[in-house]
Parts: sequence; structure tokens; C-alpha cells
Amino acid sequence: MERKIQLVFLALILAQAAHSVEEYVTRLYDVFAPARFVSSLISSDLAFGFLVANTVLVCFGLWCWAVPVRSGWSGARGLIWFWTILELGNGLGHSFFAISRGGYFPGVITAPLLLFFSVWLAILQTRGGAKRQKLGNQEGL
Repeated sequence: MERKIQLVFLALILAQAAHSVEEYVTRLYDVFAPARFVSSLISSDLAFGFLVANTVLVCFGLWCWAVPVRSGWSGARGLIWFWTILELGNGLGHSFFAISRGGYFPGVITAPLLLFFSVWLAILQTRGGAKRQKLGNQEGL
């Protein structure tokens, strides 16, 4: 796995950690039904449930970076694409809600970080895939 992809992936996960903190501090679980629902699955105390859910999410992301991605597991590319698409949607969603509200929506301050790193990762992975395909075609000659 290319080192640049590993570092940008780590930056994306750290951006998600910052995003989770913003969402928690601004009480996303009070204004967004899906966040309230997920939080309620964990605890009747929505703040605690939200904290647990986001801690698990960020820890899973850090594990993905530390083990499969850094070790070059065969499934690492799929995990990176999963996170890339997840965080792209997350950043776009928060931006959409803020625009539609005409003001602040919890998570919108850190949403540009999610968008920046997810788009960068998509570009790096797409370029890497094209390079791998080209090498494979050359080897098949």
C-alpha cells in the first residue's frame, strides 16, 4: 500500500474524530433523527449513546489504518473505499443540511475536512488503480 494513501487515510480518520467531537459538542443527536436513533440503540442517555457509537466508529477507523492498511492486507483497498465513500457522503450531507437550513448544522464546520480528505483519497486510489492496471497489461504482453 502506497505510503501517501496510508497517510491521507489516517488524516481522514482523524478528521472524522474531530467531526465526531463537533457533533457531540453541538448535540447532533438532538436535531438529527438518524443520530438520535443510533444513540438510542446503545443507551437511553442519548449523549452517552452517541459518544459510544462515535468512539466505536473512530476506533474502527484507526484499527483499519493500523492493521489492514499499514500491513497491506488484500482487503485494505476495499476498506479504504468504504471509508472514502462514507466520509464523502458524511461531508456532503452536513453541507446540504446547513445550506438547506440557511445556517449552522452540527458537524458542518469539520465537513470540509471530510470532503477534502475523501476526495484526495479517491483521486489517489483511482490513479493507483490505473497504474496497477497498466503494469498488469504490460506484464501480460
